Amino acid sequence: MIERLKLIIAYDGRPFSGWQSQAGGCSVQDAIESAFAKISGEDVRIQGSGRTDAGVHARGQVAHVDVSRGKHSTATWLSALNANLPAAIRVLRATRVRGGSDGFHARYKAQGKRYVYRIWNDAWLHPLEVGRAWHTARPIDIATLRAAAALLVGTHDFAGFAANRGKIEVNTTRTITRVRVAGRAPLITLTFEGDGFLYKMVRLLTGAIVRIAQDRAPLSLIAELFASKGRIKSPLAAPAEGLYLDRVFY
Repeated sequence: MIERLKLIIAYDGRPFSGWQSQAGGCSVQDAIESAFAKISGEDVRIQGSGRTDAGVHARGQVAHVDVSRGKHSTATWLSALNANLPAAIRVLRATRVRGGSDGFHARYKAQGKRYVYRIWNDAWLHPLEVGRAWHTARPIDIATLRAAAALLVGTHDFAGFAANRGKIEVNTTRTITRVRVAGRAPLITLTFEGDGFLYKMVRLLTGAIVRIAQDRAPLSLIAELFASKGRIKSPLAAPAEGLYLDRVFY
């Protein structure tokens, strides 16, 4: 008999090749599956809410895993996992959920996500922000940044803000419910909420609106990219180190 655990996970993305398991065994998923194997002696497969790329961080990644029923309490699982994980990964919460085809599924039951992007806008990058924020020295006009961000809200074809992952994305329409711009130089924070995000979409959205706010592209760029339906791509993907998967909604 098995039972399903729901995990809330945080990680520093810098040491890893991303969330998704890879042949080299250096992904976040690989590290968590290895920890489970050490604790239980069983090979398990973790299912995450979605991928994060190399260098991208998470404050609230969600995953589920099926384990032998009654083997450990959730408190014991939590303690044992964190004792066997690298310091850059921590399981923040472990709870039992209903499994099976109609039970909880970290990926397929997700209704939306929240991403946070951090920008350090100053001549020099603070040493404590290395690997944790995008350093861009050219001044960013906050009013223009907010105006560009507001144009992203709603249901649109985001093909112009999606990178190619090796296969054609059939449906590139997504709904962005909120883009919040907070702070001022040197630290500016962008919060994106929506029903789903395409490959590198948040980084491409960020790159576009920052270019506009730095007077390197017109505000009309957003409408042009929507209208192009992927024939034209956003000209800049913001780097991975500023991006955080903040929360998954169910």
